[in-house]
Amino acid sequence: MVDKEKTKQEMTEDLDMDTFMEDDVDFDPDMMEDMDTMQDLYDQSFRNIQEGEVIRGHIVQVSDDFVMVDIGYKSEGQIPIYEFKDETGVIQAAIGDEVDVLLEFHDDEDGSIHLSKEKAAKIKVWDDISRIYNEDGIIEGKVVSKVKGGLAVDIGVQAFLPGSQVDLRPVRNLEYLIGQSFPFKVLKYNKKRRNVVLSRRALLEKEREEMKSQTLANLEDSKVVEGIVKNITDYGVFVDLGGIDGLLHITDMSWGRVGHPSEMFQIGDKINVMVLSFDREHERVSLGLKQLIADPWTKAQEKYPIGTQVKGKVVSLTDYGAFVEIEEGVEGLIHVSEMSWTKKVRHPSKVLSVGDEVEAVVLSINPENKRISLGMKQLEPNPWDVIAQKYPVGTTIAGKIKNITDFGVFIGIDEGIDGLVHISDISWTKRVKHPSEVFKKNQEVQAIVLNIDKENERFSLGIKQLEPDPWESIPDRYPLGSIIAGPITNVTDFGLFVELEEGIEGLVHVSEISKEKIKSPVGQYKPGDRITAKVINISPKDRKIGLSIKKVEEQEERTNYDDYLHSSKAATSNLGELLKEEMEAKANNPAPDKD
Repeated sequence: MVDKEKTKQEMTEDLDMDTFMEDDVDFDPDMMEDMDTMQDLYDQSFRNIQEGEVIRGHIVQVSDDFVMVDIGYKSEGQIPIYEFKDETGVIQAAIGDEVDVLLEFHDDEDGSIHLSKEKAAKIKVWDDISRIYNEDGIIEGKVVSKVKGGLAVDIGVQAFLPGSQVDLRPVRNLEYLIGQSFPFKVLKYNKKRRNVVLSRRALLEKEREEMKSQTLANLEDSKVVEGIVKNITDYGVFVDLGGIDGLLHITDMSWGRVGHPSEMFQIGDKINVMVLSFDREHERVSLGLKQLIADPWTKAQEKYPIGTQVKGKVVSLTDYGAFVEIEEGVEGLIHVSEMSWTKKVRHPSKVLSVGDEVEAVVLSINPENKRISLGMKQLEPNPWDVIAQKYPVGTTIAGKIKNITDFGVFIGIDEGIDGLVHISDISWTKRVKHPSEVFKKNQEVQAIVLNIDKENERFSLGIKQLEPDPWESIPDRYPLGSIIAGPITNVTDFGLFVELEEGIEGLVHVSEISKEKIKSPVGQYKPGDRITAKVINISPKDRKIGLSIKKVEEQEERTNYDDYLHSSKAATSNLGELLKEEMEAKANNPAPDKD
């Protein structure tokens, strides 16, 4: 630090008194008086600078720790180097630069002066704030952070921007404004409390009103205007036409299908639209975009007759198919059933993706409803056209089980063609609750072709048909009146099911269990019990055999009675013969007298 403070004596000593004596120059006492006056003025200039005063000075030295500023005082003042660093840490100071500083305090004893650039700037800011507020002016500021209820804005001091004053409409996401600079209006301030409240909305409203007047004067039906997408909803977008908003409804965006306006627009997009209607009184404007071009459906039937092969781009996928844009505004639907002759396409995403270029054939067209049905599989021959010739009904085929379901098994026949063996066609006699009880996936099996339905693309097979139907010979093997014996397989309220052989069961109805009236056999019999019954009814067509325990018991009783009668006659005959023989013996051999 350079010390400027010197006494009169030191200043005098600095002069080379010999210079006044050279060349016989006489010493002038008035000169000394002038020097005294200059010293007084110099000292007075120092005393005029007060602590807390903002002064303009210039930089005389820049070091690692301090910046030295000459403010016209006895010595230079120092300012910490960090007050000159910008946001990136770069020092914004050079020798000779002018700068406004605040004299914080000075020490006359050691001649040190402490200055502050930041505090001077803040004092100047408050002066500017006061002036701008009184003049209804504008102040520039930078949004620095989000705070409770709004945003913090740097205008030299930290100011508060309420959320309601950010924009013309409520802003949900305030974070995106951080780091951006805007002009603001000062709503109120309090220097003592260091409180400043700003508004951006007030300026936007004023600007909007000015633009609105000009826009209203120029708007008219069918006019093409430029606007900015201001808001996006499910039913359309609001377009700022310059102080007034117009609604571009979703139905007026494109001649084609629009799932959601966000598919076509983003907030801030500049677009040209046509004014469809303008209600000047209520300031309502309806806009259209598709009206800028001709409706492509007017000539669609001429361009795409049935059978035409077209190319297009997949623009959307649904559970039931894929929408393909064959030209702007004209879309066709490829239903999942029209994607492959043989593959069962469960979802179009298994075959196509959004953005794919595809070829298809026009199956039907309805310009009134703006619908075109397309097909992909029609580009190839239908394998079902020749399958009936290749595998006529009655043909025995062999293949692997590709899938097992609750209702049957699918057997691979040709590429993409599977035949179904229904659960009822697996066995003549076994009760199959689920096909997985009998078969496994990828198992090789044989089956007979039962039916081919080309229209519905169904191929029916049977496995039990490989063998004769055992029910056809049931009347021969179990004739009416024959006695059978077997285990009970099931007990119900209406009767007993009895196994005659594997897969063949007969029913003993509750009325055929006993001569005595039985309400239910449950509890009297159990599965596994062996019984003997008589065949009383046979229906091979209905696959039913009627049995009777009661008839067996009646037959046994009849047999026992017959046996009894036969044995009684035999016994009577034998007794008579014995009596006759005994009487004849007595006659031939009379007994001697006791006398």
